Amino acid sequence: MPEDRFDYRPHEKSWTLGKLAGHVAEGGAFAATVMEPELDFAAAGGEWQPFEPTTKAEVLAKLDEVGAIVAGSLAGRDDAFMTKTWTKRAGPKVIWEARRDQAFRTMAIHHTIHHRGQLEVYMRMVGAKLPPIYGPTADVPDMF
Repeated sequence: MPEDRFDYRPHEKSWTLGKLAGHVAEGGAFAATVMEPELDFAAAGGEWQPFEPTTKAEVLAKLDEVGAIVAGSLAGRDDAFMTKTWTKRAGPKVIWEARRDQAFRTMAIHHTIHHRGQLEVYMRMVGAKLPPIYGPTADVPDMF
C-alpha cells in the first residue's frame, strides 16, 4: 500500500485507501465481540471510532494487535460454546441472531475477505503491486 496514496478514493462515496486498509486491519477484532453473549450498538454509545492509519507500519501493527485479540478470544472455547446463539442488536431491535460459529465466520472472516478484495482493487488502481494471497498474481507470477 503506497502511503502517499492513502488518501485515494475511486469514488466520492468510497472510503479512502487508508481508511479501507485500517478497516481490513481491525476487522478481525469483531471476533472478540462474537465471544460475548451479544453486541448491542445502543449500549456501546457510539464510542467506537474506525482505525484510520497514516502509514503501512500502523496497518501492520494493528494486524498484529488484532491477531492477538482474536487468538485470545478463541482460547478455551469449545464446540458447545461456539454453537450457542449470539445476538447483534440496537437496543430492543434485534438486527441479527445466529450461532456464534456462524456469526464469527460471517462477520470476522467473510467481512474481512470482502474488504480485502476491495483493497486489492484500490491497490491496482493506484499502480501498487498485488501480493500473492491465494497464489500467484500478475505482479508475483513465480511464487512457486
